[in-house]
Amino acid sequence: MLKPEHIKAAAEQLYNAENQRQQIPALTLSYPDMDMDDAYQVQKAWVDRKVAEGAKVKGYKIGLTSRAMQMAVNIDQPDYGVLLDDMFFADGAEIKVDDFLDPRIEVELAFVLKDRLEGEDVTIFDVLNATDYVIPSLELIAARCHRTDPETGYTRKVIDTISDNAANAGIILGGRPMKPMDIDMRWAGALLYLNGQIEETGLAAGVLGHPANGICWVCKRFAPHGVALEPGQVVLSGSFTRPVPVKAGDTVHADYGPLGGISVKFV
Repeated sequence: MLKPEHIKAAAEQLYNAENQRQQIPALTLSYPDMDMDDAYQVQKAWVDRKVAEGAKVKGYKIGLTSRAMQMAVNIDQPDYGVLLDDMFFADGAEIKVDDFLDPRIEVELAFVLKDRLEGEDVTIFDVLNATDYVIPSLELIAARCHRTDPETGYTRKVIDTISDNAANAGIILGGRPMKPMDIDMRWAGALLYLNGQIEETGLAAGVLGHPANGICWVCKRFAPHGVALEPGQVVLSGSFTRPVPVKAGDTVHADYGPLGGISVKFV
Protein backbone atom coordinates (compact mmCIF):
# COMPACT_ATOMS: atom_id res chain seq x y z
CA MET A 1 0.00 0.00 0.00
CA LEU A 2 1.29 3.45 -0.89
CA LYS A 3 1.59 6.10 1.78
CA PRO A 4 -0.90 8.99 1.65
CA GLU A 5 1.79 11.40 0.51
CA HIS A 6 2.61 9.10 -2.42
CA ILE A 7 -1.06 8.88 -3.39
CA LYS A 8 -1.28 12.67 -3.36
CA ALA A 9 1.96 13.05 -5.35
CA ALA A 10 0.85 10.56 -8.00
CA ALA A 11 -2.53 12.29 -8.43
CA GLU A 12 -0.71 15.62 -8.73
CA GLN A 13 1.48 14.23 -11.51
CA LEU A 14 -1.59 13.17 -13.51
CA TYR A 15 -3.31 16.49 -12.86
CA ASN A 16 -0.28 18.42 -14.08
CA ALA A 17 0.14 16.14 -17.10
CA GLU A 18 -3.36 17.00 -18.25
CA ASN A 19 -3.04 20.74 -17.58
CA GLN A 20 0.40 21.01 -19.18
CA ARG A 21 -0.50 18.68 -22.09
CA GLN A 22 2.58 16.58 -21.39
CA GLN A 23 2.44 12.83 -20.84
CA ILE A 24 4.29 11.38 -17.87
CA PRO A 25 5.90 7.95 -17.41
CA ALA A 26 3.63 5.19 -16.10
CA LEU A 27 3.26 5.52 -12.33
CA THR A 28 4.25 1.90 -11.81
CA LEU A 29 7.76 2.82 -12.93
CA SER A 30 8.07 5.10 -9.88
CA TYR A 31 5.86 2.98 -7.61
CA PRO A 32 6.45 -0.66 -8.61
CA ASP A 33 4.67 -1.92 -5.49
CA MET A 34 1.38 -0.15 -6.33
CA ASP A 35 -1.67 -2.38 -6.08
CA MET A 36 -5.20 -1.92 -7.39
CA ASP A 37 -6.45 -0.28 -4.20
CA ASP A 38 -3.62 2.25 -4.46
CA ALA A 39 -4.60 2.95 -8.07
CA TYR A 40 -8.22 3.69 -7.19
CA GLN A 41 -7.03 5.92 -4.34
CA VAL A 42 -4.93 7.90 -6.83
CA GLN A 43 -7.94 8.15 -9.13
CA LYS A 44 -10.10 9.35 -6.22
CA ALA A 45 -7.53 11.99 -5.26
CA TRP A 46 -7.48 13.24 -8.87
CA VAL A 47 -11.30 13.35 -9.01
CA ASP A 48 -11.53 15.03 -5.59
CA ARG A 49 -9.27 17.82 -6.82
CA LYS A 50 -11.43 18.30 -9.90
CA VAL A 51 -14.58 18.40 -7.74
CA ALA A 52 -12.96 20.90 -5.38
CA GLU A 53 -12.43 23.14 -8.41
CA GLY A 54 -16.12 22.98 -9.32
CA ALA A 55 -16.58 19.83 -11.41
CA LYS A 56 -19.61 17.61 -10.71
CA VAL A 57 -19.75 13.81 -10.82
CA LYS A 58 -22.25 12.76 -13.50
CA GLY A 59 -21.64 9.01 -13.55
CA TYR A 60 -19.07 6.36 -14.32
CA LYS A 61 -17.39 4.60 -17.20
CA ILE A 62 -16.54 0.93 -17.21
CA GLY A 63 -13.58 0.07 -19.36
CA LEU A 64 -11.82 -2.95 -20.81
CA THR A 65 -14.99 -5.05 -20.72
CA SER A 66 -14.58 -6.56 -24.21
CA ARG A 67 -11.92 -8.86 -25.61
CA ALA A 68 -11.39 -6.34 -28.43
CA MET A 69 -10.38 -3.68 -25.93
CA GLN A 70 -8.38 -6.00 -23.67
CA MET A 71 -6.36 -7.26 -26.63
CA ALA A 72 -5.89 -3.74 -27.99
CA VAL A 73 -4.25 -2.50 -24.79
CA ASN A 74 -2.80 -5.78 -23.46
CA ILE A 75 -4.83 -5.62 -20.22
CA ASP A 76 -6.98 -8.53 -19.10
CA GLN A 77 -9.54 -7.16 -16.64
CA PRO A 78 -12.16 -4.39 -16.47
CA ASP A 79 -11.71 -1.08 -14.71
CA TYR A 80 -13.81 1.98 -13.97
CA GLY A 81 -13.46 5.74 -14.00
CA VAL A 82 -15.55 8.78 -13.09
CA LEU A 83 -17.54 10.94 -15.54
CA LEU A 84 -17.46 14.65 -14.72
CA ASP A 85 -19.82 17.27 -16.13
CA ASP A 86 -17.12 18.99 -18.17
CA MET A 87 -16.44 15.75 -20.06
CA PHE A 88 -19.80 15.82 -21.91
CA PHE A 89 -19.86 17.02 -25.53
CA ALA A 90 -22.86 17.45 -27.81
CA ASP A 91 -23.50 15.33 -30.89
CA GLY A 92 -22.06 17.28 -33.82
CA ALA A 93 -19.56 19.13 -31.64
CA GLU A 94 -16.18 20.39 -32.76
CA ILE A 95 -13.62 19.14 -30.25
CA LYS A 96 -10.18 20.68 -29.85
CA VAL A 97 -7.77 17.80 -30.24
CA ASP A 98 -4.95 19.69 -28.50
CA ASP A 99 -6.95 19.60 -25.25
CA PHE A 100 -6.24 15.86 -24.97
CA LEU A 101 -3.21 13.60 -24.77
CA ASP A 102 -3.14 10.81 -27.39
CA PRO A 103 -6.93 11.01 -27.98
CA ARG A 104 -8.91 8.00 -29.26
CA ILE A 105 -12.57 7.22 -29.85
CA GLU A 106 -14.52 4.15 -28.68
CA VAL A 107 -18.06 2.94 -29.49
CA GLU A 108 -20.37 2.19 -26.56
CA LEU A 109 -23.87 2.19 -25.10
CA ALA A 110 -24.65 4.50 -22.17
CA PHE A 111 -27.15 3.60 -19.46
CA VAL A 112 -29.08 6.45 -17.82
CA LEU A 113 -30.47 5.33 -14.47
CA LYS A 114 -33.86 6.02 -12.88
CA ASP A 115 -33.32 3.95 -9.70
CA ARG A 116 -30.48 3.33 -7.26
CA LEU A 117 -28.27 0.30 -7.86
CA GLU A 118 -25.95 -1.13 -5.23
CA GLY A 119 -24.59 -4.33 -3.75
CA GLU A 120 -22.73 -7.48 -4.66
CA ASP A 121 -25.87 -9.29 -5.81
CA VAL A 122 -26.96 -6.92 -8.59
CA THR A 123 -28.12 -8.94 -11.60
CA ILE A 124 -28.60 -8.06 -15.25
CA PHE A 125 -32.36 -7.89 -14.55
CA ASP A 126 -31.81 -5.41 -11.71
CA VAL A 127 -29.81 -3.24 -14.11
CA LEU A 128 -32.49 -3.35 -16.80
CA ASN A 129 -35.23 -2.51 -14.28
CA ALA A 130 -33.22 0.40 -12.84
CA THR A 131 -32.40 1.90 -16.26
CA ASP A 132 -34.51 4.76 -17.62
CA TYR A 133 -33.06 4.48 -21.12
CA VAL A 134 -30.01 3.35 -23.06
CA ILE A 135 -28.48 5.61 -25.71
CA PRO A 136 -25.64 5.30 -28.24
CA SER A 137 -22.44 6.99 -27.14
CA LEU A 138 -18.85 7.63 -28.06
CA GLU A 139 -16.16 7.77 -25.42
CA LEU A 140 -13.14 9.97 -25.93
CA ILE A 141 -10.18 8.44 -24.14
CA ALA A 142 -6.81 10.03 -23.47
CA ALA A 143 -3.61 8.93 -21.78
CA ARG A 144 -2.05 11.22 -19.20
CA CYS A 145 0.69 8.61 -18.81
CA HIS A 146 2.52 6.88 -21.66
CA ARG A 147 0.85 3.76 -23.02
CA THR A 148 4.34 2.61 -24.01
CA ASP A 149 7.35 4.42 -22.59
CA PRO A 150 9.26 6.05 -25.48
CA GLU A 151 12.64 5.48 -23.84
CA THR A 152 12.35 2.00 -22.32
CA GLY A 153 9.42 0.42 -24.14
CA TYR A 154 7.76 -0.25 -20.79
CA THR A 155 4.03 -0.92 -21.24
CA ARG A 156 1.65 0.57 -18.72
CA LYS A 157 -0.25 -1.81 -16.45
CA VAL A 158 -3.94 -1.90 -15.54
CA ILE A 159 -2.93 -0.12 -12.33
CA ASP A 160 -1.61 2.81 -14.39
CA THR A 161 -4.84 2.96 -16.39
CA ILE A 162 -6.99 2.91 -13.25
CA SER A 163 -4.93 5.70 -11.68
CA ASP A 164 -5.48 7.70 -14.88
CA ASN A 165 -9.27 7.67 -14.34
CA ALA A 166 -9.47 4.67 -16.69
CA ALA A 167 -8.18 7.02 -19.42
CA ASN A 168 -11.55 8.78 -19.58
CA ALA A 169 -11.59 12.25 -21.12
CA GLY A 170 -14.95 12.79 -22.80
CA ILE A 171 -18.35 11.38 -23.73
CA ILE A 172 -20.70 12.16 -26.62
CA LEU A 173 -24.32 10.99 -26.46
CA GLY A 174 -26.50 10.83 -29.57
CA GLY A 175 -28.82 8.79 -31.71
CA ARG A 176 -32.12 7.39 -30.45
CA PRO A 177 -32.69 6.62 -26.76
CA MET A 178 -34.32 3.26 -26.14
CA LYS A 179 -36.04 1.61 -23.23
CA PRO A 180 -33.90 -1.31 -22.03
CA MET A 181 -36.55 -3.94 -22.79
CA ASP A 182 -37.40 -2.62 -26.26
CA ILE A 183 -34.37 -4.19 -27.93
CA ASP A 184 -32.04 -7.14 -27.47
CA MET A 185 -28.99 -5.05 -26.64
CA ARG A 186 -26.62 -7.88 -27.44
CA TRP A 187 -27.38 -7.29 -31.13
CA ALA A 188 -27.08 -3.50 -31.03
CA GLY A 189 -24.27 -2.79 -33.48
CA ALA A 190 -22.31 0.11 -34.88
CA LEU A 191 -20.16 1.06 -37.83
CA LEU A 192 -17.42 3.52 -36.90
CA TYR A 193 -16.30 5.78 -39.75
CA LEU A 194 -13.16 7.91 -39.72
CA ASN A 195 -13.14 10.51 -42.49
CA GLY A 196 -15.72 8.51 -44.43
CA GLN A 197 -13.90 5.18 -44.18
CA ILE A 198 -15.03 2.33 -41.92
CA GLU A 199 -12.43 1.77 -39.21
CA GLU A 200 -14.28 -0.51 -36.79
CA THR A 201 -17.50 -2.50 -36.48
CA GLY A 202 -18.89 -4.33 -33.48
CA LEU A 203 -21.83 -5.69 -31.52
CA ALA A 204 -22.64 -4.74 -27.95
CA ALA A 205 -22.56 -8.43 -26.98
CA GLY A 206 -18.78 -8.03 -27.06
CA VAL A 207 -19.14 -6.36 -23.64
CA LEU A 208 -19.21 -9.33 -21.26
CA GLY A 209 -21.92 -11.03 -23.33
CA HIS A 210 -24.40 -8.22 -22.64
CA PRO A 211 -23.60 -4.54 -21.94
CA ALA A 212 -25.70 -4.59 -18.75
CA ASN A 213 -23.16 -7.04 -17.31
CA GLY A 214 -20.68 -4.17 -17.24
CA ILE A 215 -23.04 -2.31 -14.89
CA CYS A 216 -23.31 -5.43 -12.70
CA TRP A 217 -19.52 -5.58 -12.52
CA VAL A 218 -19.10 -2.02 -11.28
CA CYS A 219 -21.86 -2.49 -8.66
CA LYS A 220 -20.00 -5.50 -7.29
CA ARG A 221 -16.74 -3.54 -7.35
CA PHE A 222 -18.35 -0.64 -5.42
CA ALA A 223 -20.20 -2.82 -2.89
CA PRO A 224 -17.39 -3.25 -0.31
CA HIS A 225 -17.03 0.56 -0.19
CA GLY A 226 -20.73 1.29 0.27
CA VAL A 227 -20.89 3.20 -3.02
CA ALA A 228 -24.04 3.05 -5.17
CA LEU A 229 -25.03 4.11 -8.65
CA GLU A 230 -27.62 6.88 -8.30
CA PRO A 231 -30.73 7.94 -10.27
CA GLY A 232 -29.86 10.27 -13.14
CA GLN A 233 -26.29 9.07 -13.43
CA VAL A 234 -24.87 8.06 -16.81
CA VAL A 235 -22.90 4.82 -16.92
CA LEU A 236 -20.82 3.84 -19.95
CA SER A 237 -20.88 0.07 -20.18
CA GLY A 238 -17.66 -0.40 -22.15
CA SER A 239 -16.45 -0.27 -25.73
CA PHE A 240 -17.26 -3.01 -28.22
CA THR A 241 -14.69 -1.81 -30.75
CA ARG A 242 -11.01 -1.12 -30.53
CA PRO A 243 -10.03 2.52 -29.90
CA VAL A 244 -9.43 4.63 -33.00
CA PRO A 245 -6.79 7.40 -32.77
CA VAL A 246 -7.93 10.86 -33.89
CA LYS A 247 -6.12 14.03 -34.90
CA ALA A 248 -6.98 17.58 -35.94
CA GLY A 249 -9.08 17.59 -39.12
CA ASP A 250 -10.65 14.17 -38.49
CA THR A 251 -14.39 13.59 -38.65
CA VAL A 252 -15.84 10.61 -36.78
CA HIS A 253 -19.27 9.15 -37.45
CA ALA A 254 -20.78 6.17 -35.64
CA ASP A 255 -23.76 4.58 -37.39
CA TYR A 256 -25.92 2.55 -34.99
CA GLY A 257 -28.45 1.59 -37.67
CA PRO A 258 -32.02 1.85 -36.27
CA LEU A 259 -30.62 3.60 -33.16
CA GLY A 260 -29.32 6.53 -35.17
CA GLY A 261 -25.84 8.00 -35.30
CA ILE A 262 -23.29 10.27 -33.65
CA SER A 263 -20.82 12.60 -35.38
CA VAL A 264 -18.00 14.79 -34.10
CA LYS A 265 -15.21 16.76 -35.73
CA PHE A 266 -11.76 17.26 -34.27
CA VAL A 267 -10.13 20.61 -34.85
